[in-house]
Amino acid sequence: MLRDNQQFNESIKSNSAFLDELRQKMPEFFTATKYDEEGNVVETSTFDNEKFQQALKEHNIDELSSGYRLDFIGKNYAKKQAGERPTTVIVPDNDHNQKEENKNSKNLFFTGDNLEVLRHLQQNYANSVDFIYIDPPYNTGSDGFVYPDNFEYSDDQLKDMFALNEDELKRLKSIQGKATHSAWLTFMYPRLYLAKKVLKDSGVIFVSIDDNEQANLKLLMDEVFGQSSFIADFIWQHRKSSQNDTDVSLSHNYTLAFAKNRLNYKLNTLPIDVSKFTNPDNDLRGPWVADPFDAPNVRPNLTYVITNPTTGEQHLPPRGRHWRTTQEKFASALEDNRIVFGKNGKGRPQMKRFLSEANSKGVNPFTIWTHLGTATNATREVMALFSGLKIFSTPKPTELIRELLLIGANKSSVILDFFAGSSTTADAVMQLNAEDGGNRQYIMCTLPEPTFTVNSDGKEVPTKGGETAYKAGYKSIDEISRERIIRAANKIKEENPLLTEAQDFGFKHYRVIPPTQDTLEKIDYDNQLQLDLLDDMIDAFSSEKLGVAGNAAGMDTILQTYLAKDNYPFDVSIERIDVAGISLPYVNNQRIYIITKDWKAENTKALVNAIGKNERVVQTIVVYGYTIEMESLRELEIALNQLENKVNLQVRY
Repeated sequence: MLRDNQQFNESIKSNSAFLDELRQKMPEFFTATKYDEEGNVVETSTFDNEKFQQALKEHNIDELSSGYRLDFIGKNYAKKQAGERPTTVIVPDNDHNQKEENKNSKNLFFTGDNLEVLRHLQQNYANSVDFIYIDPPYNTGSDGFVYPDNFEYSDDQLKDMFALNEDELKRLKSIQGKATHSAWLTFMYPRLYLAKKVLKDSGVIFVSIDDNEQANLKLLMDEVFGQSSFIADFIWQHRKSSQNDTDVSLSHNYTLAFAKNRLNYKLNTLPIDVSKFTNPDNDLRGPWVADPFDAPNVRPNLTYVITNPTTGEQHLPPRGRHWRTTQEKFASALEDNRIVFGKNGKGRPQMKRFLSEANSKGVNPFTIWTHLGTATNATREVMALFSGLKIFSTPKPTELIRELLLIGANKSSVILDFFAGSSTTADAVMQLNAEDGGNRQYIMCTLPEPTFTVNSDGKEVPTKGGETAYKAGYKSIDEISRERIIRAANKIKEENPLLTEAQDFGFKHYRVIPPTQDTLEKIDYDNQLQLDLLDDMIDAFSSEKLGVAGNAAGMDTILQTYLAKDNYPFDVSIERIDVAGISLPYVNNQRIYIITKDWKAENTKALVNAIGKNERVVQTIVVYGYTIEMESLRELEIALNQLENKVNLQVRY
């Protein structure tokens, strides 16, 4: 489970993730993988650079190179992280998940490092998410951001991985615990890279930021998603009051929007503002607005004289523009009473746009938003849910997220926010579902950032800004985040009692955490003869041994981690089957997991007989290798080989 991933991570280089993506999208530029007679890989496929360069020359693509790129200290390390597998386990919160309102929910909440969560989601949510919104650290110097990675590799390993000398190694390690631009970019790069991989080809990502990192974020997203995938930079007025303690009153933030594939994505239009439509001439077709009849650029076939039939005044298009239609179509529109000449009949020609027509098309969103809630509104919104307590600082207003959802998602979208904070996104999703009957699903992720520190006397002391939350009993941000979802759901149900059964107001909760140091040391054992020393390697992954709540047994954690690895969603069908006294999970009517330290010959016989008699259709059996004896494993392998139907046996560590 983890040792395999650790060994894989050691082999990952800074370009491994990129090569893997190229291999999937352009396999024609890779050599064939070679195998021996037993099916073992003896030579992996490699990138044929000569062939690729030749293809570029043939199409003259080299002439289109922009000639610049974004570089920063730690970039190669960030690229390596983008290609690594998770070294954490997924611990289900059984106490929460088994409640009636949660057990069938498709909404997900992860407590843990979002980089590790994204690594897990690469496996069972690749190309599955429609919409991502994140509000990452702004690196303002006062938001608490410092680069959190502790460089798990030794200095010698880092030198070998990236061909560094002593000075270069020192520069790389200089970002550790710092809040420099390079540190922030190193932090963001792998998260954005992995976010792109979970997006559908028709998906979109919105990222909020302020002036501190806006320019760097734009360049970073250009690199990760491609310049051609850029949609817009939306500007939100988050403050309407004046700041007197600065030279300039800072009143806006940015939200960058990128599609995964611009050819497959288009923003939704917004509802029409009906207050702008009137009907001064009692047109039978209803209210209308007058739009300009001219358009940009000069087109000779659309440049002609228009004569006002009432005043006789003649009009040509403004300089550098042309009329919207041909002369023949203009004559037809004039006859159809679709042309007006200003409010008093003496202005330039305009064309009527009727409300009935406009509603079907909507209106394209503007890039400057002054009509949405402010940061102050957002704070009050959260306080209202928590009995007037200022339980969380710097939330986003649901109005902002709702606007993004309206233009960027649809009623059945899967929504991901891996910097969930107070879970404004989940609140907005539930509100929209309640309003339009949608079935949007959300996936939230946030760190268990504590609201307290421990002083030298061993006493808990609230952090700055966390006093109210700590006194209210919330010892971490993720607790506040989950509680907000519950309270927001209850509020919606109270206001809309008929929706209680129709909408999904629950969520499944999982903690993504590393094993204990003792378990990690045992994972390093390679000698199968020492397996008798590891008889606690199941219970070591229980929530109790991992030091978290939730009442998960070790087998629950191992199984859930395996299910994600094997591309199963979190609501996959699992049946428990009895095999000679041992209960095994039978997943999706195709796969069995053996996670037990009590496997004997009679269990092998019972399982193989059930498969042989077609009582169970089994394609794959996954064995947790730490707790099954080599003799029992060999018996199982031999027995399965005797079956008429081939069963794939996987042993994992």
